[in-house]
Amino acid sequence: MTTATARPGGTAPAPPPSDAPELVVSALTVRFAGLTALDEVSFTVPPGSLHALIGPNGAGKSTCFNVLSGLYRATSGSVRLGDVELTSLSPHRIAALGVARTFQNIALSGRLSTADNLMLGRHRLTRTGFVSAGLRLPRGRREERRHRERVREIAEFVGIADHLPVPAGLLPYGVQKRVELARALCLEPRILLLDEPVAGMNGAERRAMAATLRRIRAGLGLSILLVEHDMDMVTRLADEVTVLDFGKRIATGPPARVQRDPEVIRAYLGTSPIRREGEATP
Repeated sequence: MTTATARPGGTAPAPPPSDAPELVVSALTVRFAGLTALDEVSFTVPPGSLHALIGPNGAGKSTCFNVLSGLYRATSGSVRLGDVELTSLSPHRIAALGVARTFQNIALSGRLSTADNLMLGRHRLTRTGFVSAGLRLPRGRREERRHRERVREIAEFVGIADHLPVPAGLLPYGVQKRVELARALCLEPRILLLDEPVAGMNGAERRAMAATLRRIRAGLGLSILLVEHDMDMVTRLADEVTVLDFGKRIATGPPARVQRDPEVIRAYLGTSPIRREGEATP
């Protein structure tokens, strides 16, 4: 299996049984003091699909992600993952349901090795008690060995296996973004929330990341909710797009239709539609 950073491994790690649930956001509203950050926003992410959430800076995209992952409380509205209501749950309970996210600003432990950063993503799956793990009892050692084997599988799939011994803070920026993605996959999620996964990358890194996201969908059957400003990537990857402007949803639909919506062009895209599929990415 290839482990070069520019060309991630060709086959997905063996997934757990696929049971990706539908994510339904209904009339989601968030207010901070007198400011309305989200105003009755609704959209649905069907199982196994990739849904993009786009809009200008300050449109409410990160606020939406923070509600979905439990960092913010909704003022009103509903977020359901399958049959479970998420809006009243804490972040760790939402993560335990299989919701994993990356962040717009890299949130790695720079002094820890890449491998140990990925092991943090296995925390919710750890069954060994504190005493067994701390005393390095046989049961704890066996479980750690299993988790580290899984970490290597995922690192190979994402293309960072060569960097496992390296402190995360010493890695190039584009590799750190891949480490964040791999750490999210280490949670064995059912849905991924990816906050600008290619921000700050060069063209080759962006194309490699897009290819990795395609393989995640094909190989692991995950649902993905993507916040991204790279409209070429959105056009090529997304099944549906929801556009926010000043906290309101102004359009939802397939990329080809959304990119021609007059409100979207006015609010976000300027006078030029998103580049059509098949045109070259810079």
